[in-house]
Amino acid sequence: MTPLVTVSDSLQALLEQALEAGLLESPPQTWTELLQQLPHKTLVQACQESPVGKTLPNAFYVHRSAVAALPLPLRLYEGYAAGGVENLDNATLVKFSLSQPQLSYLSYPDFDRDPHPPLVQSILVNLRQGTVSCRNYQDSKNPPILHRKETFVQPSYPGYEQFQTLTQQEEALGLLDNTRHIGTRNNWQRYLKDVGVEIQGHQVQRRQVENPVKARIERHRAAMMRHDFSRPLKFALEAGLLTPEMTFFDYGCGYGGDVERLQQRGLTAQGWDPYYAPETALQPAQFVNLGYVINVIEEPQERREALQKAWALTEGVLLVAAQVLVRDRDEDDVVYGDGVVTQRGTFQKYYEQEELKAYIDGVLGVDAIPVGLGVYAVFRDREQQEQFRASRFRSQSHTPRVRVSVQRFEESRETLEPLMQFFSDRGRLPKPTELAEEADIIDLFGSLRRAFRLVLQATDEADWDAIAERRRQELLIYLALTALGDRPRFSELTPAIRYDIRAFFGNYKQALMAADLMLYGLGSLERLGKLCDRSPIGQRSPRGLTVHISAFNHLDPILRLYEGCASHTIGRMDDTTLIQFHTQRPKISYFHCPDFDTNPHPLIKTIMQIDLQDLRVHRYTYDLFENPFVLHKKEDFVTPDYPHYDRFTRLSRQEQKWGLLDDLEAIRRYRQWLKCLKANGAELRGHRVYWRKDVDPYQKRVIQARKQRSQP
Repeated sequence: MTPLVTVSDSLQALLEQALEAGLLESPPQTWTELLQQLPHKTLVQACQESPVGKTLPNAFYVHRSAVAALPLPLRLYEGYAAGGVENLDNATLVKFSLSQPQLSYLSYPDFDRDPHPPLVQSILVNLRQGTVSCRNYQDSKNPPILHRKETFVQPSYPGYEQFQTLTQQEEALGLLDNTRHIGTRNNWQRYLKDVGVEIQGHQVQRRQVENPVKARIERHRAAMMRHDFSRPLKFALEAGLLTPEMTFFDYGCGYGGDVERLQQRGLTAQGWDPYYAPETALQPAQFVNLGYVINVIEEPQERREALQKAWALTEGVLLVAAQVLVRDRDEDDVVYGDGVVTQRGTFQKYYEQEELKAYIDGVLGVDAIPVGLGVYAVFRDREQQEQFRASRFRSQSHTPRVRVSVQRFEESRETLEPLMQFFSDRGRLPKPTELAEEADIIDLFGSLRRAFRLVLQATDEADWDAIAERRRQELLIYLALTALGDRPRFSELTPAIRYDIRAFFGNYKQALMAADLMLYGLGSLERLGKLCDRSPIGQRSPRGLTVHISAFNHLDPILRLYEGCASHTIGRMDDTTLIQFHTQRPKISYFHCPDFDTNPHPLIKTIMQIDLQDLRVHRYTYDLFENPFVLHKKEDFVTPDYPHYDRFTRLSRQEQKWGLLDDLEAIRRYRQWLKCLKANGAELRGHRVYWRKDVDPYQKRVIQARKQRSQP
């Protein structure tokens, strides 16, 4: 589209109105001048204030017949856009983007006649670039369709009351509740069929036949045959939630693989399933598993009862796992109720992660804790719950090494080891009854403090101070995150945590004030950006700071709290390799790079992003992607004590001498990285750089000369 120099009479009238209203300083002659005088935020504000039209999170829609009723800024934008499009006779709706300066003209030829008309054509006008592009849906087998037609037009529009009546009928039946699944024609028609209704004209009518989809649902076919522990049980075992001395009951055990494997480990384990093990009596247990059960029950009330029954059997910990939605569903799945009926004839209810937690909390009246994506633990005992929650923010710490030879210390070292280990674990001296070996130490030294003074003579006191400060900061992170849920009373904490609070803060009130102050600090992305810039660990980029999971506990406590706001509710992605702290918007990303240690420049296989504004989870898989992201300078992501740190560092130094890492942003993608290697005549063998065998001798001399000039 060429810049607009001349304007139509109607647009001229709009410009005069804008000048009179003070919106414009002078008549704009080009797109650029219009955007400068009316920035995009003016358009967004006008959309929000418009008396007519439909506003969605990312766009504002209005029927062309109602454009004259829009606020003046929107009419100006639309007037300039229309002047650059040759033919708009078939356009039905105007769509204003709320994220960037562009608008679209959408064609729905059957808008008046069809209760849910399909999209036939879309004309996109990019106001910033001054370009026009067109996309046709006429031959699409599954085009987008419209709902709530009355929201696009004015009350005086012919058919308005008819549109409104249809919407009211659909809302009363809950047909419009699942907006994620009804945006295309096929899904909408399948949904109507599954629910047992049809639309004739602009009226909803019940079908007289029994719902065939519901009749063919076979829940037992959702059971899976596994050759190892199920994913939820693996999490529970790794987190120490399920221990050998606990009794175990699997509610909805399917084929019973988890029960059998736990029995082989010597645990008292039983399982019940309405199809595969109906003869087993329901019995209470210290650990109850409800793994992928509530997502295969199509009846909401029965689903709720299953969760309540499993909780009634729980004496200690209930583990709940369900399918969660982190990407678009397979188009072959059929929408049914609030889930889908798969091609295997099983029902699947897909939850948003935050929705799953809210559902468990609401049904059971608890504060469920994420153990993994789609896996939550629910505790009977509040002290046990808070102990587990606090333990998730505690890092491992080794006792400081002995720096000075002290004879009495060496003679008593075996007796002092438990005291040193306790201080390393808690950052303070033990209270009475906390240390089993207390009596032996007091018999030898008179008191724990005297014994620890001897420890300080043989070690560096600064090392112990650093451990105490680390434990204090980790306690603050835990307390800060309790503000995001059901914050416990002081009496609901374990004795060990109560002792920690008194040792570090004096009392619970002071501890909570300090924790809330830390949480308040997350409100500034600018401050988070500065912390990322100053971090001695991690690789900085325009997007934020990225660190290896092994280095996470070495980060500034504010950054750990930042990530905690995501993992506290959602949980981390399975097999997380790297964590990225975004500084442009509140968001955390988890990267999976399975060959991080062995590949000199590993590819990112999976990214899971959590938006902290709405807690939406987005997952991106690059297994079959032709140009995935690639990592460089791996030593930046880890700490110097990482097992392969020296090897990573040597490779980066060699690559820097070759000039391969001069522009990291330019080689973020795999193809660009290969192109860079070829342009510099280089190839990698393991973690070493070599000359390519096919490098032309003249090219080799040119590259060598360039390398020499670039070196200081």
